Amino acid sequence: MSDALASCRLCPRECGADRRVSRGFCGESDKVRISRAEPHHWEEPPISGKGGAGTVFFTGCTLRCCYCQNFEISSHGKGFGLTVKELRDCFLRLMDMGAENIELVSPTQFVPQITEALDMLGNKRPTVVYNTGGYEKAETIAMLEGYVDVYLPDLKYYDSELSMKYSGAADYFEKTIEAIITMQKQVGRPLIEDGLMKKGVIVRHLVLPSCRKDSIRLIKELREVFEPEDILVSLMSQYTPMFKAADFKELSRKTSTFEYESVLKAVEEAGFEGFFQERSSADEDYVPEFFDKKYY
Repeated sequence: MSDALASCRLCPRECGADRRVSRGFCGESDKVRISRAEPHHWEEPPISGKGGAGTVFFTGCTLRCCYCQNFEISSHGKGFGLTVKELRDCFLRLMDMGAENIELVSPTQFVPQITEALDMLGNKRPTVVYNTGGYEKAETIAMLEGYVDVYLPDLKYYDSELSMKYSGAADYFEKTIEAIITMQKQVGRPLIEDGLMKKGVIVRHLVLPSCRKDSIRLIKELREVFEPEDILVSLMSQYTPMFKAADFKELSRKTSTFEYESVLKAVEEAGFEGFFQERSSADEDYVPEFFDKKYY
């Protein structure tokens, strides 16, 4: 673990920070920090199931999205520290609570510690879901082979100007599509048993206001790479102006029904199966409470 963090290149930033003594671009050192670990019932149906997804929200992020709903933990550093053994115990707690899986949310900066904690579970390891903003290195995803069963990556933008403007990552699409290809090759086509996702990739796309054309182009590019049977697509309508969105006039409103349905039509024309959100999901009430001290 120490080797990977001595000159950290886990994410496409490749900042090279020695996270044993300092912090990387993600804002984190070599100590695992999380801000919440609870069953979550508002993910896609085959992820949440009846018992809820066992979500673990990790502190820090490799992106700088101006509209981030979880900005308290992605940019403001809210969270509390855990040893690797305590992270293992956190997973066990969620399993004891009846969670359908362990869902790792924004976990990239802690991949070495996460795999170590999962190894400690031995044959008790449940289905593991990797929920990411998508800005990943294919090499880091390769480190997760045998550990992750279901990948839940965002695919936010096609256009590099948009990805730089809103998330500070001009190479977002290039890196994310390469990572998603690696994910799909690793876990294969979607496998759902008894209503629960056991293997596969669900690509999430949040429709942003004023970005309808980019979203449609993104879906077309996704279809160039994948057959419809290779992945599922989750089209999200939950955009709510938060954090620094007010700095951009075009992002200072919710996504319109026309914009969302235009992209939904593109998904249907591409032949992808998947999920769509009710318009009522665009509300700050859907953002969970985060903690800066261990609360359980």
